[in-house]
Amino acid sequence: MTGFQTRVQTQSAEFEENRAANYALISQLKTRMAEVVAGGAERLRQRHAERGKLLVRDRIDRVIDPGTAFLELSPLAAWEQYGGDVNAAGIVTGVGIVHGRPVVIIANDATVKGGSFFHETVKKHLRAQEIAEANRLPCLYLVDCGGAYLPEQDRVFPDRDHFGNAFHRQCQMSAQGLPQISVVFGGCTAGGAYIPALSDQVIMVRGNARIHLGGPSIVKVAINEDIDGEALGGAEMHTNVSGVSDHLAETEEQGLALARRLLRDVNVERVPVSADAATAPSNPASEIAGIISADAKTPYDVRELLLRLVDGGDFQEFKPNWGKTLVCATARIHGMRVGILGNNGALLSESALKAAHFISMCDQRGIPLLFLQNITGFMVGSEAERGGIAKNSAKMVYAMSTARVPRLTVVVGGSYGAGNYGMCGRGFRPDFLFAWPTAKVATMSADIASNVLLELRRSNYSLPEASDEELGEIDARTRAQYAEQSDPYYATSRLWDDGLIAPEQTREVVALCLWLVLSRPEARGHTPVFRM
Repeated sequence: MTGFQTRVQTQSAEFEENRAANYALISQLKTRMAEVVAGGAERLRQRHAERGKLLVRDRIDRVIDPGTAFLELSPLAAWEQYGGDVNAAGIVTGVGIVHGRPVVIIANDATVKGGSFFHETVKKHLRAQEIAEANRLPCLYLVDCGGAYLPEQDRVFPDRDHFGNAFHRQCQMSAQGLPQISVVFGGCTAGGAYIPALSDQVIMVRGNARIHLGGPSIVKVAINEDIDGEALGGAEMHTNVSGVSDHLAETEEQGLALARRLLRDVNVERVPVSADAATAPSNPASEIAGIISADAKTPYDVRELLLRLVDGGDFQEFKPNWGKTLVCATARIHGMRVGILGNNGALLSESALKAAHFISMCDQRGIPLLFLQNITGFMVGSEAERGGIAKNSAKMVYAMSTARVPRLTVVVGGSYGAGNYGMCGRGFRPDFLFAWPTAKVATMSADIASNVLLELRRSNYSLPEASDEELGEIDARTRAQYAEQSDPYYATSRLWDDGLIAPEQTREVVALCLWLVLSRPEARGHTPVFRM
Protein backbone atom coordinates (compact mmCIF):
# COMPACT_ATOMS: atom_id res chain seq x y z
CA MET A 1 0.00 0.00 0.00
CA THR A 2 1.03 3.61 -0.50
CA GLY A 3 2.69 5.27 2.46
CA PHE A 4 0.62 8.44 1.98
CA GLN A 5 -2.41 8.84 4.20
CA THR A 6 -5.00 11.57 3.83
CA ARG A 7 -4.48 14.72 5.87
CA VAL A 8 -7.82 16.23 4.89
CA GLN A 9 -10.09 17.14 7.77
CA THR A 10 -13.54 16.60 6.30
CA GLN A 11 -15.21 18.35 9.25
CA SER A 12 -13.13 21.51 9.01
CA ALA A 13 -14.43 24.93 8.00
CA GLU A 14 -11.92 25.05 5.13
CA PHE A 15 -13.23 21.76 3.72
CA GLU A 16 -16.82 22.98 3.92
CA GLU A 17 -15.93 26.30 2.28
CA ASN A 18 -14.14 24.53 -0.57
CA ARG A 19 -16.96 22.06 -1.03
CA ALA A 20 -19.61 24.78 -1.15
CA ALA A 21 -17.65 26.76 -3.76
CA ASN A 22 -16.98 23.71 -5.94
CA TYR A 23 -20.52 22.36 -5.63
CA ALA A 24 -21.71 25.71 -6.98
CA LEU A 25 -19.47 25.23 -10.01
CA ILE A 26 -20.67 21.65 -10.46
CA SER A 27 -24.30 22.77 -10.17
CA GLN A 28 -23.69 25.40 -12.84
CA LEU A 29 -22.18 22.72 -15.09
CA LYS A 30 -25.21 20.45 -14.63
CA THR A 31 -27.60 23.32 -15.39
CA ARG A 32 -25.77 24.25 -18.57
CA MET A 33 -25.51 20.62 -19.64
CA ALA A 34 -29.27 20.24 -19.23
CA GLU A 35 -29.79 23.29 -21.43
CA VAL A 36 -27.62 22.04 -24.30
CA VAL A 37 -28.89 18.45 -24.09
CA ALA A 38 -32.42 19.75 -24.72
CA GLY A 39 -31.37 20.67 -28.27
CA GLY A 40 -33.26 23.34 -30.20
CA ALA A 41 -36.19 25.47 -29.07
CA GLU A 42 -39.37 23.76 -27.84
CA ARG A 43 -41.34 24.65 -31.00
CA LEU A 44 -38.58 23.11 -33.15
CA ARG A 45 -38.50 19.93 -31.08
CA GLN A 46 -42.29 19.73 -31.34
CA ARG A 47 -42.19 20.11 -35.12
CA HIS A 48 -39.47 17.44 -35.23
CA ALA A 49 -41.70 15.01 -33.29
CA GLU A 50 -44.73 15.78 -35.48
CA ARG A 51 -42.73 14.52 -38.46
CA GLY A 52 -42.34 11.17 -36.71
CA LYS A 53 -38.70 11.81 -35.87
CA LEU A 54 -36.85 10.94 -32.68
CA LEU A 55 -34.63 13.43 -30.89
CA VAL A 56 -30.94 12.88 -31.51
CA ARG A 57 -30.03 11.44 -28.11
CA ASP A 58 -33.07 9.14 -28.21
CA ARG A 59 -31.68 7.73 -31.47
CA ILE A 60 -28.35 7.09 -29.77
CA ASP A 61 -30.09 5.40 -26.83
CA ARG A 62 -31.75 2.96 -29.23
CA VAL A 63 -28.44 2.07 -30.87
CA ILE A 64 -26.17 1.45 -27.89
CA ASP A 65 -26.50 -1.59 -25.66
CA PRO A 66 -29.12 -1.13 -22.91
CA GLY A 67 -27.66 -0.01 -19.59
CA THR A 68 -24.28 1.01 -21.03
CA ALA A 69 -22.68 4.43 -20.85
CA PHE A 70 -22.26 6.84 -23.75
CA LEU A 71 -19.08 8.91 -23.53
CA GLU A 72 -20.32 12.15 -25.07
CA LEU A 73 -17.63 14.48 -26.40
CA SER A 74 -17.68 18.29 -26.18
CA PRO A 75 -21.39 18.68 -25.34
CA LEU A 76 -20.83 22.39 -24.63
CA ALA A 77 -19.26 23.14 -28.02
CA ALA A 78 -20.32 26.59 -29.32
CA TRP A 79 -21.54 27.57 -25.84
CA GLU A 80 -22.52 31.27 -25.76
CA GLN A 81 -21.57 31.70 -29.41
CA TYR A 82 -23.97 32.58 -32.26
CA GLY A 83 -26.36 34.24 -29.82
CA GLY A 84 -26.66 31.04 -27.81
CA ASP A 85 -28.72 29.37 -30.56
CA VAL A 86 -26.36 26.52 -31.51
CA ASN A 87 -26.53 24.10 -28.60
CA ALA A 88 -23.81 21.43 -28.68
CA ALA A 89 -22.80 22.88 -32.08
CA GLY A 90 -25.81 21.10 -33.56
CA ILE A 91 -24.17 17.67 -33.39
CA VAL A 92 -23.77 14.91 -30.82
CA THR A 93 -20.60 12.82 -30.89
CA GLY A 94 -19.13 10.20 -28.63
CA VAL A 95 -18.28 6.57 -28.00
CA GLY A 96 -20.99 4.02 -27.28
CA ILE A 97 -21.06 0.26 -26.82
CA VAL A 98 -22.90 -1.77 -29.48
CA HIS A 99 -22.97 -5.56 -29.12
CA GLY A 100 -20.23 -5.25 -26.50
CA ARG A 101 -17.84 -3.32 -28.76
CA PRO A 102 -17.07 0.42 -28.84
CA VAL A 103 -18.36 2.48 -31.76
CA VAL A 104 -17.95 6.18 -32.50
CA ILE A 105 -21.34 7.78 -33.11
CA ILE A 106 -21.71 11.09 -34.96
CA ALA A 107 -25.30 12.34 -34.95
CA ASN A 108 -26.73 15.58 -36.34
CA ASP A 109 -29.36 17.44 -34.32
CA ALA A 110 -31.88 18.80 -36.82
CA THR A 111 -33.64 20.84 -34.10
CA VAL A 112 -30.56 23.09 -34.00
CA LYS A 113 -30.35 25.16 -37.19
CA GLY A 114 -31.48 22.16 -39.24
CA GLY A 115 -28.32 20.24 -38.32
CA SER A 116 -26.21 22.68 -40.33
CA PHE A 117 -22.43 22.77 -39.94
CA PHE A 118 -20.87 25.72 -38.14
CA HIS A 119 -17.13 26.09 -37.52
CA GLU A 120 -17.39 24.25 -34.18
CA THR A 121 -19.64 21.59 -35.74
CA VAL A 122 -16.89 20.74 -38.18
CA LYS A 123 -14.25 20.65 -35.43
CA LYS A 124 -16.43 18.36 -33.33
CA HIS A 125 -17.17 16.04 -36.25
CA LEU A 126 -13.47 15.82 -37.16
CA ARG A 127 -12.41 15.23 -33.54
CA ALA A 128 -14.79 12.27 -33.29
CA GLN A 129 -13.37 10.82 -36.51
CA GLU A 130 -9.83 11.40 -35.21
CA ILE A 131 -10.68 9.38 -32.09
CA ALA A 132 -12.25 6.64 -34.22
CA GLU A 133 -9.21 6.31 -36.46
CA ALA A 134 -6.69 6.44 -33.60
CA ASN A 135 -8.56 3.80 -31.59
CA ARG A 136 -9.57 1.60 -34.57
CA LEU A 137 -13.32 2.06 -34.09
CA PRO A 138 -16.21 1.78 -36.57
CA CYS A 139 -18.18 4.98 -37.25
CA LEU A 140 -21.95 5.23 -37.23
CA TYR A 141 -23.35 8.43 -38.73
CA LEU A 142 -26.93 9.34 -37.77
CA VAL A 143 -27.49 11.87 -40.52
CA ASP A 144 -30.03 14.69 -40.38
CA CYS A 145 -27.98 17.47 -41.87
CA GLY A 146 -28.57 20.64 -43.84
CA GLY A 147 -24.94 20.92 -44.95
CA ALA A 148 -22.76 23.95 -44.31
CA TYR A 149 -24.26 27.02 -42.64
CA LEU A 150 -23.75 29.39 -45.56
CA PRO A 151 -22.97 32.60 -43.60
CA GLU A 152 -20.08 30.65 -42.05
CA GLN A 153 -18.77 29.32 -45.38
CA ASP A 154 -15.29 30.84 -45.00
CA ARG A 155 -14.86 29.06 -41.65
CA VAL A 156 -16.47 25.80 -42.78
CA PHE A 157 -15.63 25.07 -46.39
CA PRO A 158 -12.21 25.92 -47.90
CA ASP A 159 -9.43 25.06 -45.45
CA ARG A 160 -7.56 21.82 -44.82
CA ASP A 161 -9.39 21.06 -41.57
CA HIS A 162 -12.80 22.20 -42.74
CA PHE A 163 -15.80 20.16 -43.92
CA GLY A 164 -13.97 18.44 -46.77
CA ASN A 165 -11.53 16.86 -44.35
CA ALA A 166 -14.42 14.91 -42.82
CA PHE A 167 -14.93 13.13 -46.15
CA HIS A 168 -11.20 12.53 -46.51
CA ARG A 169 -11.12 10.92 -43.06
CA GLN A 170 -14.19 8.84 -43.89
CA CYS A 171 -12.53 7.43 -47.01
CA GLN A 172 -9.27 6.79 -45.20
CA MET A 173 -10.97 4.90 -42.37
CA SER A 174 -12.96 2.77 -44.79
CA ALA A 175 -9.71 1.93 -46.60
CA GLN A 176 -8.22 0.90 -43.25
CA GLY A 177 -11.04 -1.58 -42.62
CA LEU A 178 -12.97 0.61 -40.17
CA PRO A 179 -16.64 0.33 -41.22
CA GLN A 180 -18.50 3.55 -42.05
CA ILE A 181 -22.26 3.14 -41.73
CA SER A 182 -24.94 5.82 -42.15
CA VAL A 183 -28.60 6.02 -41.23
CA VAL A 184 -30.35 8.95 -42.92
CA PHE A 185 -33.34 10.48 -41.12
CA GLY A 186 -33.86 13.83 -42.83
CA GLY A 187 -32.66 16.07 -45.59
CA CYS A 188 -28.98 15.80 -46.55
CA THR A 189 -28.02 18.48 -49.02
CA ALA A 190 -24.70 19.37 -50.71
CA GLY A 191 -21.82 18.46 -48.37
CA GLY A 192 -24.26 16.71 -46.06
CA ALA A 193 -25.07 14.30 -48.89
CA TYR A 194 -21.50 13.01 -48.99
CA ILE A 195 -21.62 11.64 -45.46
CA PRO A 196 -23.95 8.78 -46.51
CA ALA A 197 -22.67 8.68 -50.09
CA LEU A 198 -19.14 7.88 -48.85
CA SER A 199 -20.31 5.34 -46.27
CA ASP A 200 -19.82 1.60 -46.78
CA GLN A 201 -23.50 0.95 -46.11
CA VAL A 202 -26.48 3.30 -46.06
CA ILE A 203 -29.94 3.03 -44.54
CA MET A 204 -32.66 5.58 -45.41
CA VAL A 205 -35.96 6.11 -43.60
CA ARG A 206 -39.01 6.34 -45.85
CA GLY A 207 -40.84 9.65 -45.89
CA ASN A 208 -38.29 11.94 -44.22
CA ALA A 209 -34.86 10.93 -45.51
CA ARG A 210 -33.53 12.73 -48.58
CA ILE A 211 -30.14 12.93 -50.25
CA HIS A 212 -29.39 15.39 -53.00
CA LEU A 213 -26.31 17.36 -54.01
CA GLY A 214 -28.60 20.28 -54.86
CA GLY A 215 -32.10 20.72 -53.49
CA PRO A 216 -35.20 21.54 -55.54
CA SER A 217 -34.56 25.29 -55.42
CA ILE A 218 -30.99 24.88 -56.68
CA VAL A 219 -32.16 22.50 -59.42
CA LYS A 220 -34.73 25.09 -60.51
CA VAL A 221 -32.14 27.85 -60.71
CA ALA A 222 -29.44 25.68 -62.31
CA ILE A 223 -31.36 23.79 -65.00
CA ASN A 224 -34.93 25.15 -64.74
CA GLU A 225 -36.33 21.79 -63.67
CA ASP A 226 -39.35 21.65 -61.38
CA ILE A 227 -39.19 18.68 -59.00
CA ASP A 228 -40.10 18.03 -55.39
CA GLY A 229 -37.65 16.81 -52.78
CA GLU A 230 -39.05 13.29 -52.51
CA ALA A 231 -38.83 12.62 -56.23
CA LEU A 232 -35.41 14.27 -56.41
CA GLY A 233 -33.73 12.41 -53.56
CA GLY A 234 -36.17 10.48 -51.41
CA ALA A 235 -35.47 7.19 -49.66
CA GLU A 236 -37.53 5.07 -52.05
CA MET A 237 -35.90 6.53 -55.14
CA HIS A 238 -32.37 6.16 -53.80
CA THR A 239 -32.99 2.58 -52.65
CA ASN A 240 -34.84 1.35 -55.72
CA VAL A 241 -33.45 3.51 -58.54
CA SER A 242 -30.10 5.22 -57.88
CA GLY A 243 -28.60 2.63 -55.52
CA VAL A 244 -27.25 5.36 -53.22
CA SER A 245 -29.10 3.66 -50.35
CA ASP A 246 -28.67 -0.03 -49.53
CA HIS A 247 -31.62 -0.46 -47.17
CA LEU A 248 -35.06 1.13 -46.90
CA ALA A 249 -36.47 1.43 -43.37
CA GLU A 250 -40.14 2.16 -42.75
CA THR A 251 -39.51 3.88 -39.40
CA GLU A 252 -36.60 5.38 -37.51
CA GLU A 253 -36.77 2.53 -34.98
CA GLN A 254 -36.45 0.00 -37.78
CA GLY A 255 -33.51 1.88 -39.27
CA LEU A 256 -31.71 2.02 -35.92
CA ALA A 257 -32.34 -1.68 -35.29
CA LEU A 258 -30.87 -2.45 -38.70
CA ALA A 259 -27.83 -0.31 -37.90
CA ARG A 260 -27.28 -2.41 -34.77
CA ARG A 261 -27.53 -5.54 -36.90
CA LEU A 262 -24.94 -4.24 -39.37
CA LEU A 263 -22.59 -3.27 -36.55
CA ARG A 264 -22.93 -6.74 -35.04
CA ASP A 265 -21.42 -8.23 -38.18
CA VAL A 266 -18.42 -5.91 -38.55
CA ASN A 267 -15.03 -7.53 -38.13
CA VAL A 268 -13.12 -5.07 -35.93
CA GLU A 269 -11.75 -7.11 -33.07
CA ARG A 270 -10.39 -5.56 -29.90
CA VAL A 271 -7.23 -6.54 -28.02
CA PRO A 272 -8.01 -8.02 -24.57
CA VAL A 273 -7.08 -5.54 -21.84
CA SER A 274 -4.83 -6.84 -19.10
CA ALA A 275 -6.43 -5.67 -15.86
CA ASP A 276 -6.60 -6.72 -12.24
CA ALA A 277 -9.85 -6.82 -10.33
CA ALA A 278 -10.94 -3.26 -9.65
CA THR A 279 -11.18 -1.99 -6.10
CA ALA A 280 -12.77 1.24 -4.93
CA PRO A 281 -10.50 4.15 -3.94
CA SER A 282 -9.63 4.38 -0.27
CA ASN A 283 -11.56 7.64 0.05
CA PRO A 284 -14.81 8.63 -1.71
CA ALA A 285 -14.72 10.80 -4.82
CA SER A 286 -17.38 13.02 -3.26
CA GLU A 287 -14.63 14.46 -1.02
CA ILE A 288 -12.72 15.94 -3.99
CA ALA A 289 -14.94 19.03 -3.96
CA GLY A 290 -13.77 19.79 -0.41
CA ILE A 291 -10.09 19.34 -1.31
CA ILE A 292 -9.87 21.70 -4.30
CA SER A 293 -9.25 25.13 -2.83
CA ALA A 294 -11.95 27.73 -3.38
CA ASP A 295 -9.11 30.23 -3.89
CA ALA A 296 -7.01 29.08 -6.86
CA LYS A 297 -3.93 30.65 -5.22
CA THR A 298 -4.21 28.31 -2.22
CA PRO A 299 -2.32 25.05 -2.87
CA TYR A 300 -3.47 21.53 -2.12
CA ASP A 301 -1.67 18.19 -2.32
CA VAL A 302 -2.41 16.34 -5.58
CA ARG A 303 -1.80 13.07 -3.74
CA GLU A 304 -5.12 13.67 -1.98
CA LEU A 305 -6.75 13.40 -5.40
CA LEU A 306 -4.95 10.14 -6.11
CA LEU A 307 -6.37 8.58 -2.95
CA ARG A 308 -9.81 9.27 -4.42
CA LEU A 309 -9.09 8.27 -8.04
CA VAL A 310 -7.00 5.10 -8.04
CA ASP A 311 -7.85 1.55 -6.97
CA GLY A 312 -7.57 1.16 -3.22
CA GLY A 313 -5.94 4.58 -2.97
CA ASP A 314 -2.76 2.61 -3.63
CA PHE A 315 -0.03 4.30 -5.68
CA GLN A 316 3.72 3.90 -5.83
CA GLU A 317 5.52 7.24 -5.98
CA PHE A 318 8.62 7.67 -8.12
CA LYS A 319 11.42 9.75 -6.53
CA PRO A 320 9.10 11.03 -3.76
CA ASN A 321 11.89 13.02 -2.07
CA TRP A 322 13.22 14.78 -5.20
CA GLY A 323 11.49 17.23 -7.50
CA LYS A 324 8.62 17.46 -5.03
CA THR A 325 6.61 19.98 -7.05
CA LEU A 326 5.66 17.14 -9.40
CA VAL A 327 4.18 13.89 -8.14
CA CYS A 328 4.92 10.89 -10.38
CA ALA A 329 3.30 7.60 -9.45
CA THR A 330 2.14 4.29 -10.86
CA ALA A 331 -1.28 2.95 -9.88
CA ARG A 332 -4.31 1.14 -11.26
CA ILE A 333 -7.66 2.55 -12.26
CA HIS A 334 -10.40 -0.08 -12.62
CA GLY A 335 -7.62 -2.66 -12.64
CA MET A 336 -5.66 -1.04 -15.50
CA ARG A 337 -2.09 0.18 -14.97
CA VAL A 338 -1.39 3.87 -15.40
CA GLY A 339 1.47 6.27 -14.76
CA ILE A 340 0.25 9.53 -13.24
CA LEU A 341 1.89 12.96 -13.25
CA GLY A 342 0.26 15.58 -11.00
CA ASN A 343 1.39 19.09 -10.13
CA ASN A 344 2.22 20.25 -6.61
CA GLY A 345 3.60 23.63 -7.63
CA ALA A 346 5.69 25.21 -10.39
CA LEU A 347 7.88 22.89 -12.42
CA LEU A 348 11.52 23.23 -11.32
CA SER A 349 14.53 21.79 -13.13
CA GLU A 350 14.57 18.71 -10.92
CA SER A 351 10.79 18.26 -11.39
CA ALA A 352 11.21 18.38 -15.17
CA LEU A 353 14.08 15.87 -15.12
CA LYS A 354 12.07 13.61 -12.84
CA ALA A 355 9.16 13.78 -15.29
CA ALA A 356 11.37 12.96 -18.28
CA HIS A 357 12.80 9.93 -16.43
CA PHE A 358 9.36 8.74 -15.30
CA ILE A 359 7.76 9.19 -18.75
CA SER A 360 10.54 7.28 -20.50
CA MET A 361 10.29 4.48 -17.93
CA CYS A 362 6.51 4.17 -18.43
CA ASP A 363 7.04 4.25 -22.19
CA GLN A 364 9.57 1.42 -21.94
CA ARG A 365 7.15 -0.67 -19.86
CA GLY A 366 4.04 0.04 -21.92
CA ILE A 367 2.25 1.93 -19.15
CA PRO A 368 -0.17 4.65 -20.37
CA LEU A 369 0.18 8.13 -18.90
CA LEU A 370 -2.35 10.34 -17.11
CA PHE A 371 -1.53 14.04 -16.63
CA LEU A 372 -3.42 15.93 -13.91
CA GLN A 373 -2.81 19.58 -14.79
CA ASN A 374 -2.74 22.30 -12.14
CA ILE A 375 0.29 24.26 -13.21
CA THR A 376 1.42 27.89 -13.25
CA GLY A 377 4.34 27.01 -15.52
CA PHE A 378 8.05 26.29 -15.35
CA MET A 379 10.05 28.24 -12.79
CA VAL A 380 11.51 31.59 -13.90
CA GLY A 381 14.30 33.78 -12.55
CA SER A 382 18.08 33.93 -12.59
CA GLU A 383 18.54 30.93 -10.32
CA ALA A 384 16.23 28.81 -12.47
CA GLU A 385 17.93 29.91 -15.69
CA ARG A 386 21.40 29.20 -14.30
CA GLY A 387 20.11 25.80 -13.23
CA GLY A 388 19.20 25.01 -16.84
CA ILE A 389 15.40 25.28 -16.67
CA ALA A 390 15.16 25.89 -20.44
CA LYS A 391 17.17 22.76 -21.21
CA ASN A 392 15.54 20.59 -18.56
CA SER A 393 11.98 21.67 -19.33
CA ALA A 394 12.70 20.86 -22.99
CA LYS A 395 13.72 17.35 -21.92
CA MET A 396 10.34 16.88 -20.25
CA VAL A 397 8.49 18.21 -23.29
CA TYR A 398 10.56 15.97 -25.59
CA ALA A 399 9.95 12.85 -23.49
CA MET A 400 6.23 13.55 -23.31
CA SER A 401 5.94 14.36 -27.03
CA THR A 402 7.70 11.21 -28.21
CA ALA A 403 6.18 8.73 -25.76
CA ARG A 404 4.59 5.88 -27.70
CA VAL A 405 2.15 4.89 -24.97
CA PRO A 406 -1.35 6.38 -24.78
CA ARG A 407 -1.61 9.74 -23.00
CA LEU A 408 -4.65 11.13 -21.21
CA THR A 409 -4.97 14.61 -19.71
CA VAL A 410 -7.37 16.12 -17.18
CA VAL A 411 -7.11 19.85 -16.48
CA VAL A 412 -8.10 20.11 -12.82
CA GLY A 413 -6.93 23.69 -12.17
CA GLY A 414 -4.63 26.19 -13.82
CA SER A 415 -2.99 25.33 -17.13
CA TYR A 416 -0.67 28.20 -17.90
CA GLY A 417 2.10 28.86 -20.41
CA ALA A 418 4.76 26.24 -21.00
CA GLY A 419 3.32 24.27 -18.08
CA ASN A 420 0.40 23.43 -20.35
CA TYR A 421 2.91 22.11 -22.87
CA GLY A 422 4.99 20.03 -20.46
CA MET A 423 1.85 18.49 -18.94
CA CYS A 424 0.51 17.32 -22.33
CA GLY A 425 -1.85 20.09 -23.33
CA ARG A 426 -4.07 20.02 -26.40
CA GLY A 427 -1.25 20.95 -28.76
CA PHE A 428 0.53 17.67 -27.95
CA ARG A 429 -2.45 15.60 -28.98
CA PRO A 430 -3.26 13.51 -25.93
CA ASP A 431 -5.60 10.66 -26.80
CA PHE A 432 -8.28 12.32 -24.65
CA LEU A 433 -8.35 15.62 -22.75
CA PHE A 434 -11.07 16.56 -20.29
CA ALA A 435 -11.36 19.49 -17.88
CA TRP A 436 -13.04 20.29 -14.57
CA PRO A 437 -15.19 23.40 -14.00
CA THR A 438 -12.21 24.72 -12.00
CA ALA A 439 -9.92 24.69 -15.07
CA LYS A 440 -8.19 27.83 -16.34
CA VAL A 441 -6.26 27.70 -19.62
CA ALA A 442 -4.19 30.71 -20.72
CA THR A 443 -0.68 31.84 -21.59
CA MET A 444 -0.42 33.24 -18.05
CA SER A 445 -2.60 34.44 -15.20
CA ALA A 446 -4.48 37.74 -15.45
CA ASP A 447 -2.23 39.24 -12.74
CA ILE A 448 0.98 38.47 -14.63
CA ALA A 449 -0.45 39.45 -18.02
CA SER A 450 -1.56 42.82 -16.66
CA ASN A 451 1.80 43.49 -15.04
CA VAL A 452 3.67 42.59 -18.25
CA LEU A 453 1.56 44.89 -20.41
CA LEU A 454 1.76 47.73 -17.88
CA GLU A 455 5.53 47.44 -17.76
CA LEU A 456 5.74 47.39 -21.57
CA ARG A 457 3.68 50.58 -21.72
CA ARG A 458 5.75 52.32 -19.06
CA SER A 459 8.98 51.45 -20.85
CA ASN A 460 7.75 52.48 -24.32
CA TYR A 461 9.74 55.69 -24.79
CA SER A 462 8.34 56.30 -28.27
CA LEU A 463 5.08 57.38 -26.62
CA PRO A 464 4.38 60.09 -24.06
CA GLU A 465 4.54 59.04 -20.43
CA ALA A 466 1.48 56.97 -19.56
CA SER A 467 -1.11 58.58 -17.33
CA ASP A 468 -2.65 56.78 -14.38
CA GLU A 469 -5.92 56.74 -16.29
CA GLU A 470 -4.34 55.01 -19.31
CA LEU A 471 -2.57 52.48 -17.11
CA GLY A 472 -5.82 51.78 -15.32
CA GLU A 473 -7.58 51.17 -18.63
CA ILE A 474 -4.84 48.75 -19.73
CA ASP A 475 -5.11 46.89 -16.43
CA ALA A 476 -8.91 46.63 -16.57
CA ARG A 477 -8.98 45.61 -20.24
CA THR A 478 -6.31 42.94 -19.77
CA ARG A 479 -7.94 41.46 -16.70
CA ALA A 480 -11.32 41.35 -18.43
CA GLN A 481 -9.83 39.65 -21.49
CA TYR A 482 -8.00 37.00 -19.47
CA ALA A 483 -11.00 36.42 -17.20
CA GLU A 484 -13.18 35.74 -20.26
CA GLN A 485 -10.70 33.72 -22.31
CA SER A 486 -9.36 31.53 -19.49
CA ASP A 487 -12.87 30.54 -18.39
CA PRO A 488 -13.46 26.77 -18.79
CA TYR A 489 -16.66 27.38 -20.77
CA TYR A 490 -14.80 29.62 -23.23
CA ALA A 491 -12.32 26.78 -23.73
CA THR A 492 -14.80 23.95 -24.10
CA SER A 493 -17.00 26.06 -26.41
CA ARG A 494 -14.04 26.17 -28.82
CA LEU A 495 -13.18 22.46 -28.37
CA TRP A 496 -9.89 23.05 -26.59
CA ASP A 497 -10.87 19.95 -24.63
CA ASP A 498 -13.10 16.91 -25.14
CA GLY A 499 -15.59 18.12 -22.56
CA LEU A 500 -16.10 19.41 -19.04
CA ILE A 501 -16.68 16.75 -16.40
CA ALA A 502 -17.49 16.94 -12.70
CA PRO A 503 -14.56 15.89 -10.47
CA GLU A 504 -16.41 12.84 -9.13
CA GLN A 505 -16.86 11.56 -12.73
CA THR A 506 -13.10 11.53 -13.39
CA ARG A 507 -12.36 7.95 -12.34
CA GLU A 508 -15.08 6.47 -14.58
CA VAL A 509 -14.27 8.70 -17.56
CA VAL A 510 -10.54 7.96 -17.32
CA ALA A 511 -11.26 4.24 -16.97
CA LEU A 512 -13.37 4.16 -20.12
CA CYS A 513 -10.70 6.06 -22.03
CA LEU A 514 -7.99 3.72 -20.74
CA TRP A 515 -10.00 0.72 -21.91
CA LEU A 516 -10.41 2.27 -25.36
CA VAL A 517 -6.73 3.11 -25.85
CA LEU A 518 -5.46 -0.17 -24.38
CA SER A 519 -7.79 -2.38 -26.42
CA ARG A 520 -7.13 -0.86 -29.83
CA PRO A 521 -5.52 -3.20 -32.35
CA GLU A 522 -2.64 -2.24 -34.60
CA ALA A 523 -3.57 -0.60 -37.89
CA ARG A 524 -3.46 -2.92 -40.89
CA GLY A 525 -4.00 -2.37 -44.61
CA HIS A 526 -7.38 -3.25 -46.07
CA THR A 527 -9.19 -3.10 -49.38
CA PRO A 528 -11.42 -0.02 -49.49
CA VAL A 529 -15.13 -0.34 -50.21
CA PHE A 530 -16.04 1.40 -53.47
CA ARG A 531 -19.72 2.30 -53.84
CA MET A 532 -20.54 1.19 -57.37
